[in-house]
Parts: sequence; C-alpha cells; structure tokens
Amino acid sequence: MAHAYTPGLRVTRATIFRKERVLPLKGQVIVKVGDQLTSEVVVARTVLPGKVELINAVHLLGCEKEEVHELMAKKEGDAVRKGEVIAQTKPLFGLKFLQTKVKSPIDGTVEKISEITGQVLLREPPQPVQICAYIDGKVVEIIPNEGVVMETICTFIQGIFGVGGETWGEIKVIASSPKEILKADKITPDVKGKIIIGGSLITYEGFEAALKNGAKGIISGGLSDSDLRKLLGTDIGVAITGTEDIGLTMVVTEGFGDISMADKTFNLLKSREGSKASINGATQIRAGVIRPEIIIPWDQKVEMSIESADSERGGMAIGDLIRIIREPFFGRIGKVKELPTDLQVVESEAKVRVLKVEFDDGKDFVVPRANVEIIED
Repeated sequence: MAHAYTPGLRVTRATIFRKERVLPLKGQVIVKVGDQLTSEVVVARTVLPGKVELINAVHLLGCEKEEVHELMAKKEGDAVRKGEVIAQTKPLFGLKFLQTKVKSPIDGTVEKISEITGQVLLREPPQPVQICAYIDGKVVEIIPNEGVVMETICTFIQGIFGVGGETWGEIKVIASSPKEILKADKITPDVKGKIIIGGSLITYEGFEAALKNGAKGIISGGLSDSDLRKLLGTDIGVAITGTEDIGLTMVVTEGFGDISMADKTFNLLKSREGSKASINGATQIRAGVIRPEIIIPWDQKVEMSIESADSERGGMAIGDLIRIIREPFFGRIGKVKELPTDLQVVESEAKVRVLKVEFDDGKDFVVPRANVEIIED
C-alpha cells in the first residue's frame, strides 16, 4: 500500500506525554526525580542580567576622557536611582547653576567607568526567572542546572493555530455542538478561571466576553482572520506565536473561518469536562513546526492501551483522516481516497506527489501531499 510520510495533528484520548521545562540560562533545579507536581509548582529558577544603559559622559560633561573619573559622583559598583546625579562638572565661577549634571536614566548600578572611551556603563537590576511544571505529572529526569522533564498520562490534542502562552484551568464546554458559533451571550461569569470549549467559530465579541469574565483560555474550531487582526492589532505574519499579551490563550483546532470542530475532538473534550487542562497557543507553521497543544492529565488509572506521544507512525494510507493546511482548502478535513505513485504537475507547474481526498460532501479533489497532515488517533 502506498504511503506518504506526512506530519499530523494528534487527537488522542490517552497517551504518555513528556515535556521539557528548561531555563533560558543555567540556574538551580529545585525538585527531584519522582516528585509528583501540579502545573503551577516552580521546578527551576535563575537570574537574568539586567539591561545595560550606556552614558556618553565625556560628551555630556564636555571634558577629556581622562577627567571622567574625577567628575563622577558615583564609583564603580555603586547603586543609583533614576534621576540621581552620577556625574557633574565643577561650578563655573562658583555658581552652581553654571554646572553640568548627568543623571541616571535607570535604577541600577554603575558597572564600568571607562577612561579609554569616556563612557559610563549602567546596568539595571537582575531579573529573577522561574519555570513551572506546566502540567500535572511526575518529574522523570533532571537536566542539571537547566530544568526537568515532566511526564503524565493524558488526553493530548494538537490544534492547527493558536495565540497566547502557557496557561491551565478546568475545562468547561460552552457549545452544545461542534457546529455552534461561540457568541458573547453564551459566556457568563461562571467561566472565570476556566478553559472554555466552543464549537465552530469564536467571534471577537465572544473573545471579549471571555476576557471580561476571567476565562483562562478558549478552544474553538475556527477563527476569523479579520477578528484575529482586530484582536492583535496587526497581521500575524509568519513569525511564531505564543508571546502575545492578550489576557488569555486561544487554540483553534480546525482553521480560519466558520469551521466546525471535528466531532472526535469535540466529543473528546466534552468527555473531559471538569478536568484540569494545560494549554499553549504557541504556533510555528514553517521549518521547525510547533503546534498549539491541549494536555488533560488523567488522575486515575486509564483502562485502555496507552500510546507514547513520541512514537512514530509509518506514514499515510488510504482511509486516513487528514486536514488540508494550505489554500484553497485550508482547514478542511477529509479522507485519503487515492495515493498515486507518479508525480503530477500542479497549478504552480511543479511536479509533486499528490493524493486524492474525499470531503464530507462526497466531492473528490487532488492536492499535493505536502499540503496535508494526518489527524492521528
């Protein structure tokens, strides 16, 4: 049987999931292997050096480079406050108003006074950084001075697009079906601290209502491109998402537009209502693909076969459920009907491997294999 080696989105009821939690710089790991942790527990911490501010003292004081040290009111290692005088010339004719003063633009310390350049280097205070477990689970590995590897048995779902970073909360299903549009009137104050589940489309008004009522996250089938621009204030471009400061995290499971959430995904989320989930909207479509993720740990023994999230499948076969990830069918879901072995010429005049996909309406279309991804069980 013909196969295509194509990455896919995972929609799995029970799997063993591992996640690295690593500091941006070397620091201190404060947990140990075997610890059972909840998502909010800090696992490692470090300190980032403060930002540097360069002061051209020789220019501001109108002096020679060798004179800068003599005119400094602060010495290397001294703490300074924003607006505090750090250097000054001698009063002209003894008159203090005829005196040049250089003030610190930041709170910090004097790190270096250079007689070679006549510049003063100020540094802001160091910034503490800590990382949390992110998921409820067990520490299975320590990465010395950097972080840990967390493991959990969970329901694991990947989305096609998302915005906003890591968060967690209890799942609350708002939509009555995977086809229902998530409008503002469906979102009430009882969503506070929850991750709410919609059906097809999350409207901009719905997003505002979720934000106003304190929701931690939204999972829906589709999102309007114009609403996304309105939400972010700019086009998303091709950069990685996940760092947006929009007040909550959003994961889209199907694509842009009014697209119903896949029945399997909706039913799986509905079956886990009331459970705690960790989600992350970080997305990168191009090289080094990153998908938004939904992780719902199981707090009891799961009576079913467990599949490793790191396992590899052999490829794509006839009958597989796939999603189109490029125009003109972006976001649509169908089944593989045929996998021709010969290269075919597509609209761009390139010769590529293709497949025939059958959509729910019974219509067949030929698309490049690079334009699809498997929806894995």
